[in-house]
Amino acid sequence: MSKSINRAIRHSALAAALGMCLASTALAQSNTTGTVYGTAEPGTTVTIQNDSGLQRNVVVGTDGRYRVGSLPVGNYSVTSDKTTEPRTVTVVIGGGAEVNFGGAKGNSDAVSVGTVRVRGTRIGQGIDVSQTDTRSVFTSEQLKNIPVQNSIAAVALLAPGVVQADSRYGNTASFGGSAASENAFYINGFPVTNPLTNLGSTTLPFDGISQQQVITGGYGAEFGRSTGGVVNVVTKRGTNEFHHGAAVFWTPENLRSKYTNIYYENTGANVATDGTLYRYKEDDTFDQMQAGMYVSGPIVKDKLFFYASGEFNRNQDNYAAARPGSASTGWTQDKYAIPRWLVKLDWNISANHALEFTGIGDVTEVYRDQYAYQYTGATPPDAPGTVRKAGGYFKDGGNTYIGKYTGHFGDNFTVSAMYGEQDQDHINLPSGYDPSVVYVSDTRSVANRISKGTVATVVDPNQFDKVKATRLDLEYVLGSHTFRLGYDGQDATSRRGSGTSGPGYRWAYASVGAGFKEPLLPSAGGAVAPGGNGDYVMKVMASNAGTVQTKQKAYYLEDRWQITDNFLLSLGVRNDSFTNYNGDGIAYVEQKNQWAPRIGATWDVRGDSSLKVFANVGRYHLAMPNNVAFRGAGSSLNTTEYFAFTGIDPTTGAPTGLRPLGNGPFSPNQEYGQARDPNIVSATDLQPHFQDEAAFGFQSKLGTDYSWGARYVYRTLRSAIDDICDPRAAYKWAKDNGFSGEATFEDDYHSGVDSDAMSMANTLYSCALYNPGEDNTFNLVDLAGNYHQATISAEDLGFDKLKRIYQGLDLYIEHPFNGKWYGRIDYTYSRNYGNAEGQLKSDIGQVDVSVTADFDLPELMEYADGDLPNDRPHYLKAFGFYQWTPEWQTSATIRAMAGRPLNCMGYRPTALDPFYASELSYGNYHHYCNNQPSPRGSAGRLPWTNTLDLGVNYIPAWADKKLRFGVDVFNVTNTQVAQNVIERNEKAPGVASATARQVVSYNAPRSVRFSVRYDF
Repeated sequence: MSKSINRAIRHSALAAALGMCLASTALAQSNTTGTVYGTAEPGTTVTIQNDSGLQRNVVVGTDGRYRVGSLPVGNYSVTSDKTTEPRTVTVVIGGGAEVNFGGAKGNSDAVSVGTVRVRGTRIGQGIDVSQTDTRSVFTSEQLKNIPVQNSIAAVALLAPGVVQADSRYGNTASFGGSAASENAFYINGFPVTNPLTNLGSTTLPFDGISQQQVITGGYGAEFGRSTGGVVNVVTKRGTNEFHHGAAVFWTPENLRSKYTNIYYENTGANVATDGTLYRYKEDDTFDQMQAGMYVSGPIVKDKLFFYASGEFNRNQDNYAAARPGSASTGWTQDKYAIPRWLVKLDWNISANHALEFTGIGDVTEVYRDQYAYQYTGATPPDAPGTVRKAGGYFKDGGNTYIGKYTGHFGDNFTVSAMYGEQDQDHINLPSGYDPSVVYVSDTRSVANRISKGTVATVVDPNQFDKVKATRLDLEYVLGSHTFRLGYDGQDATSRRGSGTSGPGYRWAYASVGAGFKEPLLPSAGGAVAPGGNGDYVMKVMASNAGTVQTKQKAYYLEDRWQITDNFLLSLGVRNDSFTNYNGDGIAYVEQKNQWAPRIGATWDVRGDSSLKVFANVGRYHLAMPNNVAFRGAGSSLNTTEYFAFTGIDPTTGAPTGLRPLGNGPFSPNQEYGQARDPNIVSATDLQPHFQDEAAFGFQSKLGTDYSWGARYVYRTLRSAIDDICDPRAAYKWAKDNGFSGEATFEDDYHSGVDSDAMSMANTLYSCALYNPGEDNTFNLVDLAGNYHQATISAEDLGFDKLKRIYQGLDLYIEHPFNGKWYGRIDYTYSRNYGNAEGQLKSDIGQVDVSVTADFDLPELMEYADGDLPNDRPHYLKAFGFYQWTPEWQTSATIRAMAGRPLNCMGYRPTALDPFYASELSYGNYHHYCNNQPSPRGSAGRLPWTNTLDLGVNYIPAWADKKLRFGVDVFNVTNTQVAQNVIERNEKAPGVASATARQVVSYNAPRSVRFSVRYDF
């Protein structure tokens, strides 16, 4: 690399990077690379070179256009053999940087999307007219200059249309009205989405992020497995210069404001608890320290490079249990050790061939100690005890290894191939656990109740997740067409499980009270009442463990057709196939040949990249994660055996003088340890979860210093997967088709006589996956074990058409960095409505992805239509920074978000169906309140959440600007408002529960983060 080119890249790098937050419209060309394109006189040789010696030469075609794709992100110098001055641009993930040397557009200029436009010494912002989707790209330099928490999730929340998901799902987000489990995450092209639940992802040392791309819609055929958004991270890499550095971030507890206490609401029906303290949070403490360092440079100049980064997080979190909690273990102290590492190797084999290797380590260890803590009615409650009562050790995470090859064969043909593996372990070791001790519990109202053992259930010690991913991308340029063909495969394997502690069973003492005369214990499967004082004991056995797998593969084809100089049409199609396997390695769901068309177009209205109009439409599919197999297709043991007893062994707590009260172990869902029959786990014609989307908008320069734009997006969920647990439609089908049974399901239910119709009804009673609101075909099993294919209409199943619709209008205005300041404002006006959130049920914080309580029974979906949990009609985001002097900089981030809609959920009135209320009802999961219909979202909204974050950075000249001191204050005004509340508000029909409308969580209080960074 010449000295002039190297110097040009170095001098423009900071300015280019600081101006690079964009929400431009673009269709992803690659999930790790970008493109340089433009115009010049035919026959001109254009040279593109970066600071690691990578150089590409291309001869401009007869049409006066050139394009160089599959370029690693970063800064590039672009020259032609007819000019002497290099043009410097920054290539962003999936973006196009335009550099024109005259030619077709007759324009000598350079435009780098969302980065810089170079014309003499003036720095402005260009518009990428080569792309058609909607994304934001954040660079490492920009993330240093705005107050944002050091996490992938926090950065994603800066993008328009992205809102914080329910706090019970951890640090996750909803993109464009989707559930938090419907997003896809990548690091250097490898899928790192949680394979068990799709909630969250693997992460890496924050300082190792070179660029983070957040795609919120319209993405091309290359991407799949998402009906929400795509978060795409590319790591830093080595160059021809040696660099090293270190950074420390400290968030001290003594500068954090106190958390807001949680109280029982005043329901008027619970005198003992109304208005009293539920959870004392003022004593909760949280102290965080993060330290990291990196080193990078050449191993062989212009050929082989390395980047290595390490980060260690030490957190300590102390918190009280809720009331009523366990007084003996009510205070918890968690100490976190979170080591992360990143290694990146790049080998430029030649000018046209390159190899990359990435290694990532991401582990979280938790050391837990628990102490006594008692709520006494005083505020504050008694102080925690000093004698450790319980605790444990927990570990999650592992390593990821990725290899990639990129080859250019001539100017027109490019090959990219990637393979990677990820292994994660999940360890749960409760302290003080003795496997020889039988766990004993006692809920009787007696003195000196029996208690033995430390834990009732134990987690399988061999839990893990493994992911293997492969992709191949081919690109060929033929005249005005750029064809892309690819394969994308992913295999995800998970092992999970838990079982009864000790020898595999536990004893539980209880009582129905003296003089109990009913013939059966409630839900005891025919056990008779014990008589006497009503005391009885249950022998409980439970286990659920196995190794399951999901295999996903896809092929895609895309043609980017530059019809004219000003009009680009992108035509793509993707074919996805998903197969889910149970613990026996048998496929229980196969969904093949899911076709997804993707069409996008851009119009460079003026022909000078100053005004772009764009549109896109597409279909997007999503597979079920591995957790579905454990919930619906795995083997499970869950039995209870009932006994009367005459005494209790004082040493072991075991009952003596046992007398059976029933006919052996009883399992309400027939879980006797056998694997579920894969033929009845799901509908035989199960369609995948998929969504259609359409969007259009524009992006324009506003004068010489600003850009602005708007986008309208419409998303509709066409099909979803959930489970049905209703036997009645299956019973009706059996009766209608001549199988034996009583006049009605209710009669057969109470008859005590086995029938074919009841056996077939039980096929669905044990729950089966299906498509809500559609006709479905099930295998129903009669008494002899024979299968009968039953196509049951949506009308007979009793469900309306599934609906989730998101409409959003995104507006933005941006001032690129001009050497003095940078700023961006986004406003989103949207509505997210229907009768289903998607894969999750945030109303109750349910984490059972694709097997929620919704659509289990038709009665649960009465009045379920309305504003969905992720609906935020108004969302304002603004962030930026001001360079007061070369040494001093201030920054700010502002977020203002409307609160989520509220439900009042309760019991369905008994008068509507006495049988349902007594035998099938899900209790307070219905859209009824105070014995009246309570439509979804009709109970009002939570308050707006408004937060202001401020930052100050000092970069002293005396340290040659290699040293940086920073202070960030998050939630400056310490505004804490409820983020979610308990929405199951009744304990009986028309009677408010003690926890009705009780706050689940508030947004985080004010905190202060100090940082010191050194870069050399």
